[in-house]
Amino acid sequence: MSHTTTPTRRKALQFLAGVPLLPLGASASVSFLTACGGGNDNPSYVSASFTSMAAPSLANAAAMATTTVGSTLNIKLSDDSVRAYQLAYQPFFVTGDMVSDGKGGTVLSGGYYDINNKPIIDATVSGKERHYFSDAPDGTSLLTVANPTVTGLKGKAVFAVVQFEYTTWAQDGKTGMYGKLPSPIAVLTLDQDQATGKLSLVKYHNVDTSKVHGLWITCGASISPWGTHLSSEEYEPDAFAARSANFMDDFSKNLYGDATKANPYNYGHMPEVTVNPDGTGSIKKHFCMGRISHELVQVMPDNRTVLMGDDATNAGYFVFVADKEKDLSSGTLYVAKVGNGFSIDPKVGTAAPLTWIKMGSATSAEIEKLASTLKPTDIITVVKADPNDASYKKIVANGKTEWIKINPGMEKAAAFLETHRYAAYLDASMGFSKMEGTTVNIKDKVAYSALQNCRDSMVAGNASNVPGNGISIPKALNAGAVMALNLKGGIKDTAGAAINSEWMPVDTKPLLAGEDITADALGNTANPNNIANPDNLKFSEKMRTLFIGEDSGQHVNNFLWAYNIDTKQLSRVMSIPAGGESTGLHAVDEINGWTYIMSNFQHAGDWGGIHNVVKAQLDPLINANYKNKSGAAVGYLTGTPTQPKLG
Repeated sequence: MSHTTTPTRRKALQFLAGVPLLPLGASASVSFLTACGGGNDNPSYVSASFTSMAAPSLANAAAMATTTVGSTLNIKLSDDSVRAYQLAYQPFFVTGDMVSDGKGGTVLSGGYYDINNKPIIDATVSGKERHYFSDAPDGTSLLTVANPTVTGLKGKAVFAVVQFEYTTWAQDGKTGMYGKLPSPIAVLTLDQDQATGKLSLVKYHNVDTSKVHGLWITCGASISPWGTHLSSEEYEPDAFAARSANFMDDFSKNLYGDATKANPYNYGHMPEVTVNPDGTGSIKKHFCMGRISHELVQVMPDNRTVLMGDDATNAGYFVFVADKEKDLSSGTLYVAKVGNGFSIDPKVGTAAPLTWIKMGSATSAEIEKLASTLKPTDIITVVKADPNDASYKKIVANGKTEWIKINPGMEKAAAFLETHRYAAYLDASMGFSKMEGTTVNIKDKVAYSALQNCRDSMVAGNASNVPGNGISIPKALNAGAVMALNLKGGIKDTAGAAINSEWMPVDTKPLLAGEDITADALGNTANPNNIANPDNLKFSEKMRTLFIGEDSGQHVNNFLWAYNIDTKQLSRVMSIPAGGESTGLHAVDEINGWTYIMSNFQHAGDWGGIHNVVKAQLDPLINANYKNKSGAAVGYLTGTPTQPKLG
């Protein structure tokens, strides 16, 4: 996810846990989204829709200071009846809670650990030293593992992998901690009640990340088709920047106890977590998928093609095609060139063609070795002023104009360790701003990509906008947009070589867009009845619904939305505590017959200028709810059935 004034991520939300999900008396072990079979006594699922809740207001300040759900899920059945489920939110925990370690003891949820797996201590308040914990839970995956061995369960074992992006402040409330701590990641063992679908936390396990050099700013995440958790490391540290300018000194000190030991080239890659049958987890980091601002990647159904979000200024569309199915340790990296017709206005709806530039092929092992042996100046020569030397090329990277040249024989190192600079060098369209979540609609063969905002490098005339790169809009849209990308096979790269994938994006066009407004009475600077600053995206094949979580500095409360791509109905499903961000989104159509949606939130009460109207009233409520703003919830959506309606 992004780090705007409010960088937040994930909540685990379950659909309809606590009640049988198949309406009208069918077996509770079969989800309403699963074909029931049988005759007239068991009508089958046809479609799902959501009613849209009202945005909370100061007339009910308590609702603005917590997770609020006022929406209903309506399930239409084959006999034309409709079953309605009133949705609600139930947390597993609030970070900072002590939870079960599954061994008879407890562990701090969201706690930070150094390279030796020792707690990192917040000593900013004398006499009140405590173990650092995160207020920013993010990417979450819900999954099962064959032959689980966790004991003490009453139902079936289900696992969630939850990562924690950062901590906003130390406990003194003055010391900013963004990017200064190594991101933890945990496996939750959940007891799934087979009569109700309810999930209960029984074990929390911290994954040992020491063998992958620790983790840097883990934001969005997804689940691979083969059941692993694909994490992220966004805002890759600039290896050419002064260490203090990119937080690497503080990060390194907290991780290693040495401000100089962390190597920037070990961060900005793609971690993958495998859950073990005993509820523990192991992790590896793929160095061959491009060193970019990774955010919420999506693996296509071929188990090889990966569309990657790139949450940066001067970001691009990147695709990785693995050499083998279900193995991301080697493959080829591509970056897009955007053709004519690019627009973010759904009313215009034009599609801009995409062509693909091959950046290089590599294994993770060879790039990790290069990362450990090369200095930045070994790979690229970078200068900040025009050298008046034809051997240099002018580019824009991270919003800044530079002149670079690739050192002899360093093309592969540049492609995988200086990916943004090398993509710009190859004349790729590096003009997107804050490209966040990605997801896929398999049936229609369409991918979706979130632009958290459309400004800076996207706007014609801006210093970071590169003329001719295909990404140029006449004015900024701070509220952002969601793009749709058609996917096809038989594509060749710009050099004429075949791309070994049937799932390559061939064009991009706007699906949804936010609406900037003059501040309303509550303080919103984007229309509160529309999406603003979309971040997390997940698509449910069964419900034909695109779920959208906001990372908005324009909505006083951020929202979780459901957009039915067939009916075009946009519904507000949940409101996040004011100042917080909706994160950790994960739509799961079926686990042991039950349907779930996971989502989290981050940094409640992270006040910006838009909160001036509400801050005085909400601040004490949020402090009371979330540990003086140091805690955030990981949980799930539940549902309670009401009387069925006739269709």
